[in-house]
Amino acid sequence: MTAQLIDGNALSRQLREEVALRAGALRARGIVPGLAVVLVGDNPASQVYVRNKVKACQDGGLHSVLEPYPATLSEADLLARVDALNNDPAIHGILVQLPLPAHIDAQKVIEAISPEKDVDGFHVASAGALMVGQPGFWPCTPYGCMKMLESINYDLKGKHAVVIGRSNIVGKPMALMLLQKNATVTICHSGTQNLKALTLQADVVVAAVGKRNVLTADMVKPGAVVIDVGMNRNDEGKLCGDVDFAGVKEVAGWITPVPGGVGPMTITMLLVNTLEAAERASTVGHSV
Repeated sequence: MTAQLIDGNALSRQLREEVALRAGALRARGIVPGLAVVLVGDNPASQVYVRNKVKACQDGGLHSVLEPYPATLSEADLLARVDALNNDPAIHGILVQLPLPAHIDAQKVIEAISPEKDVDGFHVASAGALMVGQPGFWPCTPYGCMKMLESINYDLKGKHAVVIGRSNIVGKPMALMLLQKNATVTICHSGTQNLKALTLQADVVVAAVGKRNVLTADMVKPGAVVIDVGMNRNDEGKLCGDVDFAGVKEVAGWITPVPGGVGPMTITMLLVNTLEAAERASTVGHSV
């Protein structure tokens, strides 16, 4: 049995078409959804991510502002810039690209972003909203994973989902989103004993640790759904995930590839969140 692919590129295109339609409806009312992307320093990977985010916004009919700053920017100056963006009615979403230089407290910067403009979903208010099931912004990567499960009409009710990884960006919010859909959720991490015994019970496995081959074919229940969030390089320098794709695809029922799986969905959900922020602001009659 070879697993069916969950194609992140195809699903992204479909969702971005919906974003463009909704953005058009807002523009017809004189509202242009706006995203500000703040980049501090010259991390090459961050520069690529930021370029892709800005281009995706423009392609989707959203207004995007890229604000690059030198790595020497002070924490106080960055906080002041975030505050100005919070008060800018043309900006509906604010994204400060991580990682930040060591002299800047990233959590302090994230908390300075208005929860109404926290389209990354990293603010404590967003995390709390997800925790208690209130409206807020879901972090883009796990939100994209949920959309992928939805795209194959997968009913999570009563299913056992195993999340490998406990980061605030993917692992923890992923577990909460799966819980909301009535899955039984196990979170595994570096302290977990006998990971294989747990993954073999799983109907759904989400691998999100940033470590190659953390999930191999002998660890997967036949027919399981495997979602690979990892972004690593193999010995040849090619992009690969956390899952041994060649082996696991012969056991799983569904699998996401790397590249072309979760990656494109992350940026797409950023657009969805930015659009949502603009729609919410338009209904309350102000943007702050």
